[in-house]
Amino acid sequence: MRSTRWFVLLLFAASCSRPAPPPAAGPEVEPRAVTQWTAKTELFAEYPPLVAGQTSRFAIHLTRLDTYKALTAGRVEVHLRASGGADEVFAADGPSRPGIFGVDVTPAREGAREMTIVLRLPGLDDEHRVGPVTVFRDRAAALAAPAPPESTVETIAFLKEQQWALDFGTTVVTASAVRESVRVPAVIAPRPGGAADVVAPLDGRLVRVVDAAPGTLVTAGQELARVQPPPSAPSELPQIRQAQAEAATALQWATRDRERAERLVAAGAAPQKRLDEARAAEEQAQARVAGGDARFAQYQAARTAGAGASDDGLFVVRAPVSGVVAERNATTGANVPAGAVLFRLMDVRQVQVAGQVPESELVRARMATAAEVEVPGQPARVPAGQLQGLGRVLDARTRTVPITFALDNGALGLAVGQSVFLHLLLDEAKPLPVVPVSALVDDAGRPIVFVQHDGEAFERRPVTLGARSGNVVQVVSGVAPGDRVVTTGAYLIRLASLSTQVPSHGHVH
Repeated sequence: MRSTRWFVLLLFAASCSRPAPPPAAGPEVEPRAVTQWTAKTELFAEYPPLVAGQTSRFAIHLTRLDTYKALTAGRVEVHLRASGGADEVFAADGPSRPGIFGVDVTPAREGAREMTIVLRLPGLDDEHRVGPVTVFRDRAAALAAPAPPESTVETIAFLKEQQWALDFGTTVVTASAVRESVRVPAVIAPRPGGAADVVAPLDGRLVRVVDAAPGTLVTAGQELARVQPPPSAPSELPQIRQAQAEAATALQWATRDRERAERLVAAGAAPQKRLDEARAAEEQAQARVAGGDARFAQYQAARTAGAGASDDGLFVVRAPVSGVVAERNATTGANVPAGAVLFRLMDVRQVQVAGQVPESELVRARMATAAEVEVPGQPARVPAGQLQGLGRVLDARTRTVPITFALDNGALGLAVGQSVFLHLLLDEAKPLPVVPVSALVDDAGRPIVFVQHDGEAFERRPVTLGARSGNVVQVVSGVAPGDRVVTTGAYLIRLASLSTQVPSHGHVH
């Protein structure tokens, strides 16, 4: 409401604060106007017909296209070049008002000229080749010359002073092939195997917990906590050691018995069965030794959880995967039961985009060849990655099927659980004119755009829209490639079109 009120006041000031021009002494000569764009600036110049020996006052409006604001400094030169002759140069060393350079042009001789308007400003030198102009012999010849053809298109006046004071911008319409898409709600989810719970390996007391708040990055194998077991747990180690010693002794006896049986059989003092029994006993003893060693190794693995063994009898709890801490429940000094979740880790670099396709869009979703992710608050969409799967079982409650894409989230930094939208891309449509979505204005339920005809004249154009992709939309009819449409401030021009009072020009020449 404030911006609208400001705009109306500006229109009122533009029309009321400027003095009326003095009455003309004779027939008025139709002024000339030119509008041009380069990559750097927009030129809008107004000037009377050129007459040899007489001064014509040029009002040259220059706008920076990177900001669409008025130029407040610089030297502007008007070059008139005759065929085979030297340039006549007329200049102004600064604007008479921000953005408006008044240049007095007094050509010496009549005839055809090539006119060029040059801007000289450190870091922003620019040149506009206006083209052929005529220098008339006298005022009567200028009056007799045919006036420039008037446009039959109804336009809306929106002065440069208004454009510079408000948020304003334009762009050139181009033709492009836009892919139709099916837009479905989705959520960022962890990939399979990308989430893990770090649990207490046994009942005990947490004697040390690393300072890892939610969001902290951890790597696989990093120590997270140490658990002191209850007094009963360490008694397992002597039992294991005793079993190992007994197995080793039994193996020694079995080996000796097997060697004795071999000698007896070789001497013919014992049957072959005696040797077979001795060998079987030796193999059983070897198995007991191997079982004892394996039990001891298992105990050590549970106590240390891998590399970095603790020599103080504590169980070391390590991160099973690399990722960030999603949840922390561990506190130094707390007693925990076996299986208690101490940390919840999640890999946020490789995630999934899990969408829900409505039943009505299922046929088109199956034709999708790629997808993009739309993140609310971000202007551009990002590729969704590889399709992981499209469900074939319809949810009876929501009437949707799941669809999942893999997403490399390393550079994006999306949060797991964040709500997004999936755009399932279909085949590309044929090239058509495209405009930014910001150029569209709702006019009584119909989309329109405003096409800039010259520096201060705009045409209202109803448009028929086609496929949309991201921040651009195809236009089936209403504009053509090369048209310049308003992308910022279009609604203000619509307000100007509703005003019954036409602002007077009032430029200081």
